[in-house]
Amino acid sequence: MAMKQQLMIILVVYAWSVASDVSHLVNQQHQEKHSPANPYVFSYQAGRAPGHVDRQHTEVSDGSGVIRGAFSYVDPKNQVRTVQYVADENGFHPQLSHQLEDSAAVKAAKRRHFEAYNRIAQEHASHTPGQASLAAAPHASAAVAHATQKHLSAFERIAAEHAAIGAQQEAQRLALAAQSEHGEVEDGQYHP
Repeated sequence: MAMKQQLMIILVVYAWSVASDVSHLVNQQHQEKHSPANPYVFSYQAGRAPGHVDRQHTEVSDGSGVIRGAFSYVDPKNQVRTVQYVADENGFHPQLSHQLEDSAAVKAAKRRHFEAYNRIAQEHASHTPGQASLAAAPHASAAVAHATQKHLSAFERIAAEHAAIGAQQEAQRLALAAQSEHGEVEDGQYHP
C-alpha cells in the first residue's frame, strides 16, 4: 500500500511539473516571424430559391495588403445593386453602381431641415454673431426693470467699497514696508 502511495505521489508531482512548464510555448511565440500576407481569391453566389442567384461576392488579395472586391444583391425594389471596393492601408473605398435615392420620409426630413436652416440663417444674417435679435428679445416688466436697477446700484456700491478696501490695504502694506529695518518687499509681500 505504501508503494502505491509513493508511486501516486511521484506521478502527481511529475504531472504537475510538466503541466506548469510553459516556457517552451513562450519561446515558440517569440521565435515565430510574421510572414507576409498570402494572396487569395474567393467567390460565392447564393440565392433564396434553387437556381436563382440574388447575391454574390468576389474578393482578391495580392498579398501586399490591398484587397479588391465586388458584391451584388437584389434590393427590395428588385434592382440588382453592385458595390466594387478597394481596401488598403488608407481604408475602405466603395464605388456604387447606382445612385442612392431617398425615401419619401427622408426627402421630407431633408426639406424641413433645409427650410429651418435657411430661416435661421436669414434671421441671423443682419446681426452680429452671438447677438440675439432685439425684436425676439424678451421685454422686461416694470418689476423686472426696478429689480435690475436695484441690483446694478448695489453692484456699483459694493465694487466701490472693495476698491476703497483694496486701496487702504495697499497703503498699509507700503507704510509697513517703509517702517521695516530692512525695508524689503518681495513679490508684493512684506518680509521683516
